[in-house]
Amino acid sequence: MAQLFFKYGAMNSGKTIEILKVAHNYEEQNKPVIIMTSGVDNRTGVGMVASRIGLERKAHPIFDETNIYDEVKKINPNANCILIDEAQFLKKAHVLELAKIVDELHIPVMTFGLKNDFRNELFEGSEYLLLYADKIEEMKTICWFCTKKAIMNLRFHDNKPVYEGEQVQIGGNEAYYPVCRRHYNNPPIDMLGK
Repeated sequence: MAQLFFKYGAMNSGKTIEILKVAHNYEEQNKPVIIMTSGVDNRTGVGMVASRIGLERKAHPIFDETNIYDEVKKINPNANCILIDEAQFLKKAHVLELAKIVDELHIPVMTFGLKNDFRNELFEGSEYLLLYADKIEEMKTICWFCTKKAIMNLRFHDNKPVYEGEQVQIGGNEAYYPVCRRHYNNPPIDMLGK
């Protein structure tokens, strides 16, 4: 039975590598998948899914105006699975389209992304995935500064923590750390930016 999955985690929790692994497992059995990602994240090029360990793969980009349901019907309405990276950047309409894919096309959809931003507010895509997903799973990683579980993303600039500003600033280890609540509120300033 097809379901809508939301797998979320802080930065560096292995979300993208999980997408690549799941795609490999399906395709090794000759079961086609569709990989999609937000057109907002252009760190390695628009329409690229890239992990920090160096693996990458082309994906279909999703923009605000993209109708994912229609795109899936054009790409392959018989796909065995839809995999979506950077799901936090989805809009409510996109999440509803994903639910429609599950309910009408009977294709499982696995989405991966951040739950909360650097201000500890939900992203739009994450908010609606938390509401509409059949299954929700946390992908865990540890705090950059200790061994506790990281549940937040700390943005920094010029070796100082940043708690205000635009929600979306594309970046990796040069701009964000996965952190526990304690180190989000009290980061060791001497270790930022190293």
